Amino acid sequence: MAYFPFYIDIKDKKFLVVGGGKVALRKVEKLLPFEPKITVIAPFICDEIRKLGVSIIERKFIDSDIDNIFCAISATDDEVVNGHIFKLCSEKNILVNTVDDKDKCGFIFPALVNKNGITAGITSSGKSPIYAKYIRERLENLLDGNADITETLFKYRKRIKSEIKNETDRKIVFERLLALCLSRDEIDDNLVSKLIEEANNEN
Repeated sequence: MAYFPFYIDIKDKKFLVVGGGKVALRKVEKLLPFEPKITVIAPFICDEIRKLGVSIIERKFIDSDIDNIFCAISATDDEVVNGHIFKLCSEKNILVNTVDDKDKCGFIFPALVNKNGITAGITSSGKSPIYAKYIRERLENLLDGNADITETLFKYRKRIKSEIKNETDRKIVFERLLALCLSRDEIDDNLVSKLIEEANNEN
């Protein structure tokens, strides 16, 4: 079964990570750029997690830890604990990810690209993580040389939509502007004015 790529804003939402080792560290590092409020609970928490500035609670998980959270990530090496957390979260309709146990996941972490204004999640639905990783690396390489494109297109988006009423014509202008960005042409207000004028005159 394929997984639907559901994009949501998680800024300031409460995330609970149970586990304090390297696996938990990787999950926290993936989440941090999106600015959720993360609490890590475990009897032992590695130094790398401590340095990330998330909330730390050094003890074993208790059931009330999931109260009022948006999402839980179970990253312990204890299958009994992981299973218990999954059961609790499922009963309360809380999103939960159990690391390395697809059957105990309400969602999965994709191979993630977050670069130059583009965020993409890539998954093989658990069939081939190594291939998803390969696709992620290819996409990262594609985005490496295109640092300003997203911001340039965003900068002129409102103006183009305002000055060109026809949806088809707007699409043509956006495509032409993108092609110019990809060809490394210098984009300025005069060039965009010319594109808009050409589109309006074509009608």
